[in-house]
Amino acid sequence: MRKKIWVVLSFLRLKQHVPHSSRKSLLARAEIIVFTRRMHDKINLTREVAAIQIPSGDALTLPAGTEVYITQKLGGTFTVATSQGLARISSQDADALGIDMSEEKKKQEEAERLKDAPIEEQVWGQLKGVYDPEIPVDIVNLGLVYDCNVDKEGDKTVVLVKMTLTAPGCGMGPVIAADAQAKIMTIEGVDEARVELVWDPAWNQEMISEEGRMKLGMV
Repeated sequence: MRKKIWVVLSFLRLKQHVPHSSRKSLLARAEIIVFTRRMHDKINLTREVAAIQIPSGDALTLPAGTEVYITQKLGGTFTVATSQGLARISSQDADALGIDMSEEKKKQEEAERLKDAPIEEQVWGQLKGVYDPEIPVDIVNLGLVYDCNVDKEGDKTVVLVKMTLTAPGCGMGPVIAADAQAKIMTIEGVDEARVELVWDPAWNQEMISEEGRMKLGMV
């Protein structure tokens, strides 16, 4: 019971920073999902790790021995609850959490199988591996990706993506965009990737796909 109460407090702190009513509703559903999932036991970091504070996007360092609870493991990153609130840890530091990354390797193998597909199809596949660390649905099914084009600029193949956030004030925006850019750049034949954050039209819950709605318990 103590663990569950502590997670609730973390989400309540998070909501205090979110003015957008649609995002509040979405985070409330994400909170319910946290309750219905089996939470990981307490983990003590085996070494110091670099992390990103959620939702401010500020960099922070979590010392060795820090107690954390994993609340989400998607897109190759980990969202953890700490005594200071929520933070995101990169898959490169999975060993500090005692995590086996074999599942992530399977996803990489699947990406390998897509190599013969058109570049745009590969881009959409990579974007489905990018997540808002507060919501357990990828940015494509969340309806955050508005446009994706593959253009030729001279000898370069350039991918142009326009995406938005569930709330304009979310400090994680640049981090999510950078994640998307990094994943696109893993595609063979792509020379440059540009991910632009846009605010028109404003995001709303009607943009969530049926798959996303199912994951959030909205259908």
